Amino acid sequence: MTGSVLALCGGIGGAKLALGLSRSLGAGDLTVLVNTGDDFDHLGLRISPDIDTVLYTLAGLSDTERGWGRADETWNFMSSLREIGGESWFQLGDRDLAMHVERTRYLRGGGTLTDFVEQVAHRLGVGPRILPMTDEDVRTIVETDEGSLEFQRYFVEQRCRPRVRSLWFAGACLTRVSAAVSHAIFDATRAIIICPSNPYLSIDPILSIPGMRAALDQATAPIVAVSPIIGGEAVKGPTAKIMSELGTPVTNASIAKHYRGLIDGLIVDTVDRDDAAAIDLPVQVTRTLMQDLADRTRLGRDVLAFAESLAPSRLERVVSRHMTAGVYA
Repeated sequence: MTGSVLALCGGIGGAKLALGLSRSLGAGDLTVLVNTGDDFDHLGLRISPDIDTVLYTLAGLSDTERGWGRADETWNFMSSLREIGGESWFQLGDRDLAMHVERTRYLRGGGTLTDFVEQVAHRLGVGPRILPMTDEDVRTIVETDEGSLEFQRYFVEQRCRPRVRSLWFAGACLTRVSAAVSHAIFDATRAIIICPSNPYLSIDPILSIPGMRAALDQATAPIVAVSPIIGGEAVKGPTAKIMSELGTPVTNASIAKHYRGLIDGLIVDTVDRDDAAAIDLPVQVTRTLMQDLADRTRLGRDVLAFAESLAPSRLERVVSRHMTAGVYA
């Protein structure tokens, strides 16, 4: 089956699957819609961590040991910054610094983040299209037992230590789905995939954009999610910690419930095959742990095959919904 694919993702985990998908699809058949709720201004520069992780990963420039930043990085800037007493809690490598400087210059000149990412992707030889979730400022705010924290303060400076009480997305209500994102959803005829990124910190900011859920609801392509939970734990990051602190069981059933009404199917790891009975939608069991490029490519193929198996039922539901609404009356 041919057609375009749209992937919604955050940083490391999402970027891994995006790379696997890109190796299973032709040039121009994949668009990656990336969270920008993590973006922030630091040392006078605009930082877009998830966007950059996806760019570096798909360009073959990422540091596979750390999972973030550029390979062969040096840290002279940070060393000098610490010497003069500057803020050093957020690491900016010397190679990585060029991205932040140029992005800041471009945005201050009136350009959009969408256009900047497109130009950089082209220069780095990235085949898939990478789209920010919005060109406006949206900031993930983590309400904790120690007060309100912007995401990077919680995630990097505090290392996810404070207990999470709730999350919200400042500025989201003032944004809209861009024309580029709207077209990407409409053009996704083969599959829409929610990568195994943190549902609360990486995917929910995307879904918080007014009109985003409605646009996805109208999509004819099946929507499937890859659970970030394996054996009751998150592979990386604070997903399990946040779920527990919000009073949500750390299970695949909870992930299915979180995406209820949005997805047509869920993919879980082989160690969780018994969870399928507790999930009230189609479940595909496969190995979701991505330890190397072969794992990412294999999972990409498995995800696409699962989505294709759901295409007839998805189309039937969309047509039925339109007819009920009088679209075809």
